[in-house]
Amino acid sequence: MIFNTPLLPIGARIGERCLMHIISRRKLQNFWKVYPRAERPLDAWYKRARCAEWESLNDVKSIYPRADPYGSLVIFDIGGNKFRLIVAIHYNRRKIFVRHVLTHEEYTRGDWKKE
Repeated sequence: MIFNTPLLPIGARIGERCLMHIISRRKLQNFWKVYPRAERPLDAWYKRARCAEWESLNDVKSIYPRADPYGSLVIFDIGGNKFRLIVAIHYNRRKIFVRHVLTHEEYTRGDWKKE
């Protein structure tokens, strides 16, 4: 017997709507391999963002009040202000592009602004 059931995204629960496509989780994983303390907060952000129904920065700020815009990017404080996650959110396409995952010190240096 063949079941024609769609596969759920990793970590999703049955009945949970996960509409955002995050590109890419691998960047988050690579970062937390170097900085293990970042794993739990980055994974929590990933799970929450993946199932978010964000249509604007105001929607993002309703969940993450300290999220800040920077041009076309959104900056999240992660792990009690120890890390920064910088993403581009395409609300209309339901896509989040991970641009940078940084320590607080790397973020403060500002090299990411040149890319």
